[in-house]
Amino acid sequence: MTLTQLRHFVALASLGSFAKTAQAVFVTQPALTRSIKALEDELGAPLFDRVGRRTELTPFGLQALMRAQRLIADAKSLKSLQKELTEGIEGQLRVGLGSGPGALLSGRLLNLMAADYPKLRFSISRGNTPRMLEGLREQQLDAAILDIRAMRPSSEFHVSHVFEMPAAFLVRPGHPLLTKKLVSIKDIREYPICSTPLSDEVARLLTNRYGTQANPDDMVTLRSDETDHIVEVGRHTDAVVLTIRAAAPDLVPLPMRPALNGTAKLGLVTLNRRQAAPGMVILHQWLPTWIEEMQSTH
Repeated sequence: MTLTQLRHFVALASLGSFAKTAQAVFVTQPALTRSIKALEDELGAPLFDRVGRRTELTPFGLQALMRAQRLIADAKSLKSLQKELTEGIEGQLRVGLGSGPGALLSGRLLNLMAADYPKLRFSISRGNTPRMLEGLREQQLDAAILDIRAMRPSSEFHVSHVFEMPAAFLVRPGHPLLTKKLVSIKDIREYPICSTPLSDEVARLLTNRYGTQANPDDMVTLRSDETDHIVEVGRHTDAVVLTIRAAAPDLVPLPMRPALNGTAKLGLVTLNRRQAAPGMVILHQWLPTWIEEMQSTH
């Protein structure tokens, strides 16, 4: 049996006329007759008695009608549930955020979910790129926004919404280095230097730009997986912070010689061949808007 047959059955039970019902459900009268006959044949008993021009339910038809109505209602509810899940209104969404993305997007995501998707069970996990990738592999996360330069090429993962954000050496307003017209690596190494763990690609960029003295293994004296932590150090001390500019809008970029011209390359990472969580539609909808806002500000 099909839902269409059940709908025809319920409509005929309500209207009591093949002619009226055929018109109501937009089929020809012979097609409606075939639909009801096929349903009766499958159920093994007549659903209607034909009394003159009137079609009345048999005792079996009366019992079948209640169940058919429930099935149609359940199907409608199931369809509605899928729509809600697809729109991210209900269900669960678990997102991992690397250090930079965590500083940029945690607040935006939590505020959005609280305001527009109150039924969605949403969680954020923070950590370094290897930890977030492992969370995807173990299906403890539905998606992660990460520094993709720290990822090795792999067919396990799908990367989308790739974007770059300018990075800089940042200091608090009034920092002694801001009295200089141009600042060298030698100058900043007079102060503590904070950063999150840096990818090999970023390390090569630094050493190519400033020489071996800019090798992060030697240059960075304060390191944390959390961008928020190193930014806070920069706000309250004379430490120099190497991070995404948008993560610390109240800090001031140093006028480096030569200019750093570096970026963080971020992207939305999901596990290949895994059905997307329903709430993923929210990320696909909002990430481009947020990326555009952040890039236009910096």
